[in-house]
Amino acid sequence: MSAATRRPRLGWTLALLALAQLIYALDLNIVFVALPEIGADLGFPGQTQQLVVSAYVVFAGGFLLLGGRAADLLGRRRMFVLALALYAVSSLAGGLAPSPATIIAARAVQGIGGALLLPSTLSLINTMFEEGPQRNRALAVWGGAGASGLTIGALLGGVLTENFGWPAVFYVNVPLAVLVALAALAVIPRDPSGGRRRRFDLPGSLTATTGATLLVFALVEGPEEGWANPLVVGAFVLAAALLAAFAAIERRSADPLMPFRLFRNRHLTIGLSVTFIYMATFGVLPYFLTVLMQSVHGYSALETGLAFLVPSLAIATGTQLGERLTTRIGLRATLLIGFAVGAAGTAGMAVGFGADAGYGLLVPGLIVSGVGQGVVWTAMWIAAATGTAAHEQGVANGINSTALNIGNAIGLAVFTALADIGTGGETGETLRTATAHGELIVVLLTAAGMVVGLLVSLVLPRSAAPAPPAAESTDSGRLLTG
Repeated sequence: MSAATRRPRLGWTLALLALAQLIYALDLNIVFVALPEIGADLGFPGQTQQLVVSAYVVFAGGFLLLGGRAADLLGRRRMFVLALALYAVSSLAGGLAPSPATIIAARAVQGIGGALLLPSTLSLINTMFEEGPQRNRALAVWGGAGASGLTIGALLGGVLTENFGWPAVFYVNVPLAVLVALAALAVIPRDPSGGRRRRFDLPGSLTATTGATLLVFALVEGPEEGWANPLVVGAFVLAAALLAAFAAIERRSADPLMPFRLFRNRHLTIGLSVTFIYMATFGVLPYFLTVLMQSVHGYSALETGLAFLVPSLAIATGTQLGERLTTRIGLRATLLIGFAVGAAGTAGMAVGFGADAGYGLLVPGLIVSGVGQGVVWTAMWIAAATGTAAHEQGVANGINSTALNIGNAIGLAVFTALADIGTGGETGETLRTATAHGELIVVLLTAAGMVVGLLVSLVLPRSAAPAPPAAESTDSGRLLTG
């Protein structure tokens, strides 16, 4: 294929992969504002409405490693299209759901679709775009689409629910997923045939997927049901046993689901550590900001969505800045800058977490923290993909995506428990003040966690930024900017 033919094909491919990431990110937030209407229409008791969210999180987290390996073994384009098909079918089922059980099952299938989609999308980027400036730019475009999806999800969820009812937040996924899947068949090259025949590690797949699913389930349900609840304790114990069995199976497998030799790559090990810290700190901030705006300040769902425009634009800006910094000064320096800026901005947000503080006091911190968050987001995915062979990009991204999900679950579990200290039994103005105080403590602790991320990033090799070959650099610049 000539360079002239390859350039537009890669441009269309990147557009599809970015749109897929937008769909994935949109689905994370779009359901939140519809929960009260779903509960009222389908007869959900208030305390069980969270299952609509939890079902997605649990199954997405549990199947990520399997999704990454499946992309390597069964084909990246195949898994990408299959994931979008699952999204479309489960979204249609969710919109038509006549009962709580149906909508929870639909969300679980959506979660599996997400677990197949994220690693296959990243694997396509990391194999189709050459390591260095071209891949960095592609990951920045992909990351910017994700940041946009989070904002669009919050806004679109409010608009659709108010004007068309809660089923619309599910139906909107159907045409989007179908469109991207069909376009992928036309634009993304077919998966290569032949090559070395490899076994699918069924024992490893079963133990890893079940163990990870139970672990995420326990982390998600612990704050809701109580950490001493027999169901939560049992899930932790069984998850530990299954994951220990998985480790034993992998050591003996001729073709393991997760080859432990991958962790000899320092970029991958530091990348997934940074990803875990990122989601346990930056990743939990939207939840606590939502509680502040709605429970403390009384914002409507639509007003909250509009308030998230500022940090989302800052994050999208940071993703592009992260790509430029990584190309010019290297990964290590970029992560250090991202975490330092993020920690300073997040600490600055604390002035806006008083019970009577207005949104204006939050804005400077939201902007600075958002830029730092975007810089780290782009750089951490570049780190995780660096130095990994093309035929193992799927499992490497599955590992990193699992760290992403578990980091978020653990961060939310820990910080939610800390934020709730002092709110028990309180009502009215006293509860509002206590909630704001708990949120203030959490924001300062997440800023401290970002400093830990900075220290972990110091372990990366100090290397010069890669210098792109002149011809490839020129082609990549044209491809990804215009």
